[in-house]
Amino acid sequence: MLVSGSGTILRAMFDAGLPVTVVLSDRPCAALGVAEQFGADAELVGRGPYGGYGAAFDRDAYTTTVAAVLVAHQVDLVAMAGFGTVMTEAVHAAFPARILNTHPALLPAFPGWHGVRDALVAGVSETGCTVHLATLAMDAGPILAQESVPVLPDDTEETLHERIKVVERSLYPATVAWALAELEAGREIEPPARLDGIGVTATTTALAHNRGVHTEMRT
Repeated sequence: MLVSGSGTILRAMFDAGLPVTVVLSDRPCAALGVAEQFGADAELVGRGPYGGYGAAFDRDAYTTTVAAVLVAHQVDLVAMAGFGTVMTEAVHAAFPARILNTHPALLPAFPGWHGVRDALVAGVSETGCTVHLATLAMDAGPILAQESVPVLPDDTEETLHERIKVVERSLYPATVAWALAELEAGREIEPPARLDGIGVTATTTALAHNRGVHTEMRT
């Protein structure tokens, strides 16, 4: 898993019984401690040697290193959880159609870094969480699962985001479990035939009750 923050989604993955074997972060963060707590390898690949956070940052070189670390750990699937660095082609070449990401809105609506804020500004009555395949274009990959969250009249960006996170901590592990099962069965990860409205995909719902699913695949 690729992380940059507190590790709440990562902890949800472990609690769901998923085979998380390596956790990589672009900065020191609590999620690396969560990884160690659950016995996963914790890798810190900081941006400092690649130019840090300014205009000098060598994104291509950094991405090549991240991809090499993941390949060395022989992972089958990469799940991003709030990873704070946008990466370039090398990681997608190493893991084609095998990188998942989550977004706090019902894509294709409100892509980008401020999906929750943008939904509030737009005055929509509901937003939610999307799990999708990551591509070079931000938040533009094929949608694998979505679940809606109502927007309440007194919501702030913080309160709405917290309710989306509750959904995310269930939807994302279930979708990862489904994706791993697809790979183990020799199938590519592709969007289900249909989404049930704006709710959870039928495939993901079927797996949600069995988050301790055994698999030889690694994430």
